[in-house]
Amino acid sequence: MIFCTTYTYSQTYEIGGFVGGANYIGDVGNSSFINPNSLAGGLLFKWNRSDRHSFRFSLLHAEINADDANSDEPRRQQRGYEFTNNITEASLGIEYTFWEWNLHNGKRQAVPYLYTGLTGFYANQIFRDGIELKRGGDNINIAIPAVVGFKATIGRHLIAGFEVGARYTFTDNLDGSNPEELGSDGGAQPFGNINTNDWYVFTGITLTYSFGRKPCYCNF
Repeated sequence: MIFCTTYTYSQTYEIGGFVGGANYIGDVGNSSFINPNSLAGGLLFKWNRSDRHSFRFSLLHAEINADDANSDEPRRQQRGYEFTNNITEASLGIEYTFWEWNLHNGKRQAVPYLYTGLTGFYANQIFRDGIELKRGGDNINIAIPAVVGFKATIGRHLIAGFEVGARYTFTDNLDGSNPEELGSDGGAQPFGNINTNDWYVFTGITLTYSFGRKPCYCNF
């Protein structure tokens, strides 16, 4: 009872949204790491379990696209591939702040943070038909997120943030470059670097609303 005192302005949970852009990193198009070229958005939920870490769940969606015409590499420009793919992901993990983030003291706060965990995503399978890359069946896979961000309180219950999050996927066929993943490649040959998997990146802002009673931090 001594170590688990609660406050009337408790704000244990956060719920809100993410809006920004997305880009893919792979064997087609521009190879820049942060190059948002399509819209992305979704929902966030956080449980502030202590003043240094939160459990976080997110559900995000984006349509990624790439075009060799936008690449700085002459070989890609001459090849002329382009594709579009839809990605819907659900992610669960831990958000860690670099210093104390205590929403229960009523003071203005601003902190940088890191997030990682496990992401499951749904996308389209891409296959090559002649010189075209087309969408086919389903691609359900997993990814490891690596997110860095900065967040600050902008009122008693509102929190705004900015983050950049790369996802390392366990597939090399978001762009159709590895037809062996399709099971039946129809004689299509792989292209690009088949020894590296694809990445995709979400860049954007978050806005969440905090609520709930203060938890007892003494046990965890």
